[in-house]
Amino acid sequence: MAHYLADNPAPEAVAALPGLTLLEFGVDWCPHCQGAQALLAQFLTSRPQLRHLAVEDGKGRRLGRVHGVKLWPSFILLRDGAEIARAVRPQGLAELESLMRGV
Repeated sequence: MAHYLADNPAPEAVAALPGLTLLEFGVDWCPHCQGAQALLAQFLTSRPQLRHLAVEDGKGRRLGRVHGVKLWPSFILLRDGAEIARAVRPQGLAELESLMRGV
């Protein structure tokens, strides 16, 4: 079963989302993305109110280009559609936890 949405939402739709949203950029075949899933599950378990969108990235994927994604997985925390924090290829839970500082 695919984890990442192949049909990406439009950047304008994501920018219009109210509240907090965690964007996760990656692809299902990426070993770094696969390795981050246990950390992500831990992080999200204690934050059921956090909207999470896992979107497939790559060539021609506009949402990833708008957000300047270069490496997978990239996690971008948005507040009311604007980026407030980013974690790229997190190696530990602390890196994901740091996204929530100042929220």
